[in-house]
Amino acid sequence: MTTIVAVKKNGYVAIAADTLTTFGNTRLHASQDASHDKILRIGDSYVGVCGSAAHHLVLSSLLAKTPDVQLNSKAAIFETFRKLHPILKEECFLNPKEDEEDPYESSQITALIANSHGIFAIYSMREVFEYTQYWAIGSGNEFSLGAMHQAYPRCDDATDIAQAGVDAGIAFDKNSAAPVTLYKVKLD
Repeated sequence: MTTIVAVKKNGYVAIAADTLTTFGNTRLHASQDASHDKILRIGDSYVGVCGSAAHHLVLSSLLAKTPDVQLNSKAAIFETFRKLHPILKEECFLNPKEDEEDPYESSQITALIANSHGIFAIYSMREVFEYTQYWAIGSGNEFSLGAMHQAYPRCDDATDIAQAGVDAGIAFDKNSAAPVTLYKVKLD
């Protein structure tokens, strides 16, 4: 899957991701993938997308042509993805089923968002969380969270902490690999 992290510290937010794409047992390294960056630039936000490789192209296309995309607060992100859900189903043929017991249809998307307003994550049922220090998504997230937990009090630069998080995912998660893409934004 992937390792994507975001860190907020000392007036900056950093977001970083590995660049490996996998198809079952096949690994597509960044050197062989012309679009290996898992982080989209949407307006003034960086959006790291994990899960199906199709999500990256679908979100890139839809968010670019959708008016009033707002990714600057929990409520705005929820509304943006709530409005996208029927479009995902009708125009992109999204399969909204996960479990029969689920209270809502799934958008099947997990994304980490970093911008001048902070760090946010959106999950498949359109749950939105805002994080105060750092967070990670993807199959390498547990390794990343541990590394960032150790690095956060020791490092002053958000990019150093983000790099440590993705490096841990790369070291221990079979579905993550270097090189790393990393972006930094000044907080408002």
